[in-house]
Amino acid sequence: MGTRQLDLGCTFRHQAAWPTAALLHVVPAVPTDGGDPAGRRNPGIIFKDEKWTLEPQIEIHPYQDAFGNQIQRFTMPQGVSTVSYSVRAEVPDELDAADESAPEIPPTDLPDDTLVYTLASRFCHNDVLSGQAWKLFGGMEPGYGRVAAICDWVWNYLAYTTGSTTFTSTSTDAFLTGRGVCRDFAHLMITMCRALNIPARYAHGYLPDMDVPPLPTPMDFHAWVEVYLGDRWWTFDPRHNARRKGRVLIGVGRDAADVALITTYGAPWLQLMTVTAQEPV
Repeated sequence: MGTRQLDLGCTFRHQAAWPTAALLHVVPAVPTDGGDPAGRRNPGIIFKDEKWTLEPQIEIHPYQDAFGNQIQRFTMPQGVSTVSYSVRAEVPDELDAADESAPEIPPTDLPDDTLVYTLASRFCHNDVLSGQAWKLFGGMEPGYGRVAAICDWVWNYLAYTTGSTTFTSTSTDAFLTGRGVCRDFAHLMITMCRALNIPARYAHGYLPDMDVPPLPTPMDFHAWVEVYLGDRWWTFDPRHNARRKGRVLIGVGRDAADVALITTYGAPWLQLMTVTAQEPV
């Protein structure tokens, strides 16, 4: 198995009327290859040359949240400030892992730490859409194939439409309108899985256009789904409905509310956001 290089990073520029506390969630998850396979994140990936550029100089304090995500805590100064992050990643030259024989685990046998991902959450209304989920997928044989069918259904059901939803849109909204962006695709798939008692969680990170035609839109962060089958979490991407190369996880949570890219305790104006996820040029 070979490897390939990726340049990853982002820039945020804000203007604040007063000093504003903020949380930034853009650093890739620390690679965990061994031990419990259920806890692995970014396996086989090596990160180097990490760099922060802060204008003006801002003190950043890293910490780990309740989901094991790496968060940077800082205070935006009054006026205009820019935070840029970059890192070089060496990634396996292979597609997302898959195993068509991976079984669903009955709720009685699920690991304790997966149970939170079977419950309804702010943006994933499996209690509301339960009837629809069982009508569509309840008669299918449980396992990886059924989850793949849910992914395929979401990809076909929703039309990717930029600007069609807002930061308050839920999986119910996506189901009713049939439109959304990658976070809505993820929320709807998560909802359908949870309605069938399958643990599913929201994941976001960097997804370069490796060995696929590049999208015509500017590079952005991407949202996908992780589903617990067998003894580990598996990646599903209802936005693209395909296994991809170069996927780099930033963090996971119950839904988008747990993994916001930036959280501010105030209302600064976001002037600029850019994302880099590409092979070195």
